Amino acid sequence: MPQPGRKPCLLVVSPFLDKRHGTERVVAEQIERLADTYDIHVYSQRVEDVDLHNIKWHRVPSLPGPHVLGYLYWFAANTVCRWRDRIFHGVVPDVIYSPGVNCMDADVIAVHIVFAEFRDQIGNELDLRGNPMKSWPVLLHRRLYYQVCKFVERHAYRNDRIALAAVSEKTAGAIVKYCGRKGAVEVVYNGLDAGRFNPFRRSKLRASSRAALGLPDDAFVILMVGNDWKKKGLPCLLEAAGRLQCPRLRILVAGRDTPAPYQEIIRRLGMADQVSFLPVRSDVEFYYSAADAYAGPSLDDSFALPPAEAMACGLPVITSRYNGGCAIMHHGADGLILEDPCDVQTLSDWLARLAKDPDWRTQLGEAAARTAAEYTWERNTFQMHDLIERARLAHSAS
Repeated sequence: MPQPGRKPCLLVVSPFLDKRHGTERVVAEQIERLADTYDIHVYSQRVEDVDLHNIKWHRVPSLPGPHVLGYLYWFAANTVCRWRDRIFHGVVPDVIYSPGVNCMDADVIAVHIVFAEFRDQIGNELDLRGNPMKSWPVLLHRRLYYQVCKFVERHAYRNDRIALAAVSEKTAGAIVKYCGRKGAVEVVYNGLDAGRFNPFRRSKLRASSRAALGLPDDAFVILMVGNDWKKKGLPCLLEAAGRLQCPRLRILVAGRDTPAPYQEIIRRLGMADQVSFLPVRSDVEFYYSAADAYAGPSLDDSFALPPAEAMACGLPVITSRYNGGCAIMHHGADGLILEDPCDVQTLSDWLARLAKDPDWRTQLGEAAARTAAEYTWERNTFQMHDLIERARLAHSAS
């Protein structure tokens, strides 16, 4: 138990933290808001974009090389660093919080992906027989890495002593299905920064962002944001857009990936001048402000932040049932949800109507902004704080 007048000590164990990646962004937003309540110690190899005024960062050394070795080294290194600081510097945690499995002594784990489910989904992609021999070392490395991840997550998630917070009902279901969890799994949805993502800011930035991107005034602009464009559903989006035969249509694709696999589709559809691949920006609201609609028919996402951010900006949003974030949407009222992420015809029909019906766009966008306004980082942090406190009290009583 913490001494009277002393804040409880919260240890956060994460390989890195910044506000440019989904999972890490969530943790960064949470700990900045929890710093007044807890004495926070972060064990991480890299920390950026985080206010460290009331947070102590303990740098954990990293090891260059294959990812699986890096993960195993990180696992061991953060354990040694925490043991050292406990023995020699008196850093004794009241509760340990980890996004994913970064240690085996966590009291609370936030689950953003279940690797057993992910490995099952990609299946044949890692089959040696279906890939050239020169790619085998990479494939074997990936297979080994996923096996290690599956082993540690099953071991951790089956332990009912550890409190689990899943980012969506979809992820909570995967924990039960693939890891054999018997105890409760809380669902804590991601939050949104209402100061950055709102209809007023989108309207204010619209003219300058469209001008900077060279978009005609009458262009109907569809946006997709993400780092794995195949997983985000880009092939389906391109095929659906191609069926419109709409000269004023523009597609903006922003994120970290390579355009090369999609150039043949774009050429076949005759859309070379209508599709733009754009770099990551820290002010991603710049892209939302230039768009008229957001489309991301995800093949799989625990809770994709970009569709939710687009909703907050007042854009009509299309996503799929395979994005766990669709749970905050109401189909036909504040967004559109594809039951099949590869349903090109339905997606094309929806895009056509959005392009032709500005009143429908406005109706969906306004409702989307009202819904998204409920999901703040303050709400997210409040729910996580409640879970951490329950875990802390249970830990102190044991």
